[in-house]
Amino acid sequence: MNQPTPAIVAQAAVKRLPRLALLLFCLAYLLPGFLGRVPWKYNDIATFGYMAELARGTSDWWQPTLGGLRPDVDALLPYWLGAWAMQLAPGWLPSDLVARLPFMALLALTLMATWYGTYYLARSPKAQPVAFAFGGEAQPTDYARAIADGALLAFIACLGLAQLAHETTPALAQLCFTALLFYATAALPYRQWTPGISATVALVGLTLSGAAFMALALGLGSASLYLLATPSDRSGATSNQIRALGLVALCLACAGLATVLNLWHWRIELPQARLSQWQSLGQLFLWFTWPAWPLALWTLWRWRRQLVSARFTGLHLWLPVCFVAIASAATLTTSAADRSLLLALPALAALAAFALPTLSRSVGALIDWFTLIFFTGWALVIWVVWIAMQTGVPAQPAANVARLAPGFVPSFSFTPFAIAVCATLVWIWLVKWRVGRHPKAIWKSMVLPAGGVALNWLLLMTLSLPLLDFARSYAPMVKLVTSAMPPSPGCVAMLGLRKSQIAAFQFHGALELQALDATSECQWLIADIGAASRHADIKQGSSWQLRRSLGHPAERKDSLHLYQRQPVQQPAPPLKPEKSG
Repeated sequence: MNQPTPAIVAQAAVKRLPRLALLLFCLAYLLPGFLGRVPWKYNDIATFGYMAELARGTSDWWQPTLGGLRPDVDALLPYWLGAWAMQLAPGWLPSDLVARLPFMALLALTLMATWYGTYYLARSPKAQPVAFAFGGEAQPTDYARAIADGALLAFIACLGLAQLAHETTPALAQLCFTALLFYATAALPYRQWTPGISATVALVGLTLSGAAFMALALGLGSASLYLLATPSDRSGATSNQIRALGLVALCLACAGLATVLNLWHWRIELPQARLSQWQSLGQLFLWFTWPAWPLALWTLWRWRRQLVSARFTGLHLWLPVCFVAIASAATLTTSAADRSLLLALPALAALAAFALPTLSRSVGALIDWFTLIFFTGWALVIWVVWIAMQTGVPAQPAANVARLAPGFVPSFSFTPFAIAVCATLVWIWLVKWRVGRHPKAIWKSMVLPAGGVALNWLLLMTLSLPLLDFARSYAPMVKLVTSAMPPSPGCVAMLGLRKSQIAAFQFHGALELQALDATSECQWLIADIGAASRHADIKQGSSWQLRRSLGHPAERKDSLHLYQRQPVQQPAPPLKPEKSG
């Protein structure tokens, strides 16, 4: 016997969040981080480097390389998207901005897929609230929209989403296609063509984005849920079997595609039996998925009877649980734990949204006050540090900035300042609206968490962006290196540089880099200190002379040596003996 739903929701509690307000809120979260900045260190600029190589035609489209090195992630589609954008865009647009345009679209698609996936899960008969004796309960469509609004706000509120979702890396593409597959599997019982096409695009996209194993696991997991579900009517059971077979067929096709393109690579790394590693993973789960994970656990507790139903028909619970479990398993068994856990956020946000109809007023007030204090405090810190950088008062924050980022010169720009002021005023109004009016909508508890994350992210990307660009990009280091070289140095040899450093010198310094070998005729050499100490010719000093040791002003581990080739001394011709008279 099925247990009644724990959601007791009146029609007044499913008031629709204004679409214009939701759209503007999503834009305020999406645009900062993509606009106005330079490529950041490591994965962000390394991915951009592969895109630039493809756009210039100096790399194979099926085997992208950067300085002769293959990427860490066996992906193709993310590099193609950026390269196509650079080839199609007009030349007056900055290439790094053009490369981000497809990824802006991927993040927008992720937000849409999360909303619609949760909407169709909330339309499930098992997810509906309790019917009142005399009517007045929430209508299915209105209830589903309110739950979807809450899921989208919970998704944006996740702390781990902000940076990774605004970088041009394969991780964002994997997130987008995971969310798209989540929508497709949730909407299959209600529609055919749109979810079917979305599932195909999602599984192929995951495969081409370096997540072939995740595509196979998520696709087969979703198919298993449809096979295990046993509706009472014969046609429903047949439809579920057809959906499951369709997903299995897509998984097999993607497995074949990954095999043909050689995208299968074993990267499983089981966690060691060290307490420090497990503590690190535990901290990652705690802060990366906050505040969705406490609400998700509450959902599992309050909906536990539906979760363990003998008929296994709670798709609105089991589908997000399946996605979260697979992504969590990947987090525990791969080196890139944060990028694997990123794929759990859409389903985790949907799971958290089903806790909203079951929260008591005291719990909702606790969430509001904690969020208000936490995010207002961080916003105040950002403003104080910015004022200190501009005026020198207070003295301690200004001294901390000077110590952590030596050489950084603060500057004032009116437009970012005005945007930051407006965002702060909107936050004050939002707090006043939430505290003063006490709205009854079930999504109300997620307004302040999502608004707080958006506020702090926007303040970082406006007030603190010059400091972040200085500390998190290679531009200062490249400037130091190129200033020690002539304006047109010709080809520059490289030794031991990381992929991100190679891309940085090509983008920021417009240098023509070549790998150091016996046939190299370059007059300048940029080498990693460790690699230079192990190289025989450099160690002996036979042909290269050290000109300068350089490093990133804000990070000591980025240390390089700059060498100049010495002219080979031609031996003097032997003196001819004088003829005697």
